[in-house]
Amino acid sequence: MSKRKKHPNKDIEAAVAYAESKQWTFKETGKSAHAWGILKCPRNKKDCRCGEFCISSIWSTPKNPKNHAKQIIRVIDNCIYIDKESGN
Repeated sequence: MSKRKKHPNKDIEAAVAYAESKQWTFKETGKSAHAWGILKCPRNKKDCRCGEFCISSIWSTPKNPKNHAKQIIRVIDNCIYIDKESGN
């Protein structure tokens, strides 16, 4: 896991840490971006999700942080490569 700032919300931080445990990478967004960061699938293949690569934006101040954290985890868990290739 690379050094990154922790998300101010504990639920979202836990979801980001979960993604990192599944080898997803975190990328910080620019200062003018609305997102706090982006998570990217380690596989990033064309056939993933009908051509939409596995990527998830992490919002800095979502309306409902718990639901946003659940959404992040759902994206990770629904990745078609994680279980098949790594056994995670």
